[in-house]
Formats: sequence, structure tokens, C-alpha cells
Amino acid sequence: VVSNPEDVMPGGKVAYDDPDVERVRRAHRNDMENILPYFIISFLYMFTNPSVTVAVNLFRLVAAVRISHTVFHVLVPVHKFRGMAWATGFFTTVFMGVQIVLHFL
Repeated sequence: VVSNPEDVMPGGKVAYDDPDVERVRRAHRNDMENILPYFIISFLYMFTNPSVTVAVNLFRLVAAVRISHTVFHVLVPVHKFRGMAWATGFFTTVFMGVQIVLHFL
């Protein structure tokens, strides 16, 4: 099932309300809404001269929770785990944003 008529393969069909396609679309949209601001904030965070160990572990943490959030969103639809993964990434990004503001004040 595809949602674009130009992508239809022989034997395929166009559907705009397929639940699997919509779930993946929402997962991609959520990734774009959260990862792009994170890239900007993490780039600016590097200018605060943070501890290398702290910075690397924050970057690893956000990468792990964003991957797990996407997996929980698409494959394992358990809202509690998805919410915990999102919150961890969000508050890590907020932490870096606060560090940026405090550093440049």
C-alpha cells in the first residue's frame, strides 16, 4: 500500500487511510520535529566547551532514545515506553539549551 499514485507497483494499491502507512508517517514526522531542533542545539552546545565525556554521552543518549522512540512508535505500540524515550531526549535537549544560555550570558 502506498499513498502516492506514482509509487504504485503492479498489484499495489493507493490508500490514504492505511493504519500501517499512517503509523510510519507519524513516526517520521515526530523524528523530524524533534531531531532538527536537537541538531541545532547540540551544534551550539559544542561552543560552550563542555566536558568531552559529558558531551559524547549526551549525544549517545539522544541517539539511543530517538532510535528506541521510533522503534516503539512503529513496531511496539506501547505509549509508556515511547513517552519515556521522548521525554529523555527532550529533557536532554533542554539541558543542553540551558547550558548554552548560561554559558553565553
